[in-house]
Amino acid sequence: MQKIVECVPNFSEGRDRVIIDQITTAIKQVEAVTLLDVDPGADTNRTVVTFVGSPDAVVEAAFQAIKRAAEVIDMRKHHGAHARMGATDVCPFIPVSGISMEECAELSRILGKRVGEELNIPVYLYEFSASSPDRQNLADIRAGEYEGLPEKLKDPHWKPDFGKAEFNAKAGATVMGARKFLIAYNVNLNTRDTKKATDIALEIREAGRNARDPETGLFIRDEKGNPVKTPGTLKAVKAVGWYIDEYKMAQISMNLVDQEITSIHEAFDEVVKQAELRGLRVSGSELVGLIPLNAMLDAGRNYLRKQNSSTAVSKAEIIRIAIQSMGLSEISAFDPQERIIEYQLDAKEKQNLVDMQITQFADELASDSPAPGGGSVSALASALAAGLSNMVGVLTYNKKGYEEHWEEIETLANEAQGLKDVFLKLVDEDTDSFNQVMMAMRLPKASDEQIQIRQEAIQQATILSAKIPLKVMEQSLRTIEIAGRMAKIGNQNSLSDAGVAILQAHAGLEGAAMNVLINIPGIEDKQLVQEFKEKVARLRADADTLTQDSLALINTQLLTPNA
Repeated sequence: MQKIVECVPNFSEGRDRVIIDQITTAIKQVEAVTLLDVDPGADTNRTVVTFVGSPDAVVEAAFQAIKRAAEVIDMRKHHGAHARMGATDVCPFIPVSGISMEECAELSRILGKRVGEELNIPVYLYEFSASSPDRQNLADIRAGEYEGLPEKLKDPHWKPDFGKAEFNAKAGATVMGARKFLIAYNVNLNTRDTKKATDIALEIREAGRNARDPETGLFIRDEKGNPVKTPGTLKAVKAVGWYIDEYKMAQISMNLVDQEITSIHEAFDEVVKQAELRGLRVSGSELVGLIPLNAMLDAGRNYLRKQNSSTAVSKAEIIRIAIQSMGLSEISAFDPQERIIEYQLDAKEKQNLVDMQITQFADELASDSPAPGGGSVSALASALAAGLSNMVGVLTYNKKGYEEHWEEIETLANEAQGLKDVFLKLVDEDTDSFNQVMMAMRLPKASDEQIQIRQEAIQQATILSAKIPLKVMEQSLRTIEIAGRMAKIGNQNSLSDAGVAILQAHAGLEGAAMNVLINIPGIEDKQLVQEFKEKVARLRADADTLTQDSLALINTQLLTPNA
């Protein structure tokens, strides 16, 4: 698996686009790095930049960005609503795939050492990279901000992890580390009163607020004289209240540092609750930077369940519900293709067949190109079958007369939705596997070594070309089962839809079977060939039986609806 790391440096400039562009250009000039998002804020005077790539490339891009920021940003002139201590205020590494948290922590140490030595910028390590427990929390390191750095650097306790303990007046200091995916999220209030926003922030943040004696109103202190804290309502959440002049409203600004502990929708709902207790109203929210797909899907499903609606709908619909429920487009349009990290990565790839319009796909099929062909069409047929099966489930869930089957229907409909997504991926994978065979055949064969390499590549590609339609067959059989069950317990007004789903899935299975059989003569492993043949025969037989039984039931019901 390819190692992919995300880096989200925050730069202390959110107003001058020329300066911001100089920093992001330094990132884009590094190969094997993709710039995903640039999110400037005028009132905070801060820009959050997100990019991903291979570990070495991400470290290099981060260094070049930090170097350019130190050249073009002067912290002596910086003012903004957000806490900060340097031109590059914080630079975290986040594992995306194929890499551990400890590996990301090591990347931060490599970068920190280079920044401290080559740029003479004091560097502190935080979160999973922290050199001591009291440096894990970013807020603790950043206490006193830029203005307090000269005195902080004189304190031996606050000696930087890298670089000299000397004040860099122009660049300040930088905090680096490895952390989980952080969701930066702001909730809007229908007030301009910062105190009211701060009151809510203190109530919800994990650190809570200083406890008061209910009788005297004085702060409660422990035996050492330290204030006693009343914990907040949300764990793994940091929050502040502030006023954004650009929006003419106060906000609760949150960092959700572990979405598995507190999700974005839980944070939103808690702010709504606390606002109502104070006579305030939440008027939407905004995301800063990017968000993982699962976070949006979890939110959308949460609000669908609250409506007693089926969650077995498309990802696009689930995401739409999440956006609408949390008011993510209140301030500016929330485009999932731009704000969801997985969609951003996908957008950098080539156009997929499934992203084409129907007419484009049909025209591509009708061309003289051998791919896409029958394999992709088979996968598409089964995708349509799964979609129809899902539709029957959605039209049955929460409908009177079917109460005893709601739970099963919801489970089956969600499974059908997942199968639809699998088939759509297989549409492109089938064509890609054919192209791999063609590429292997074009390899040079001028020597015995080249001939052997070419033959091994052809074998691997040919086996893959048989495995993909075999997977289509296996998933198509399950789709026939689901559609058949939907016909029995689902909305009888959609009986014909269940029947069409069975026919489509059966067609997809049969088409995929032909594509397995046409590929296996090119496979030299005779035992593997025999296994493929046996699986094809078994899946065909099972599909024939299931299809005949289900269609017989459906046709009986259609011909005698009142029986």
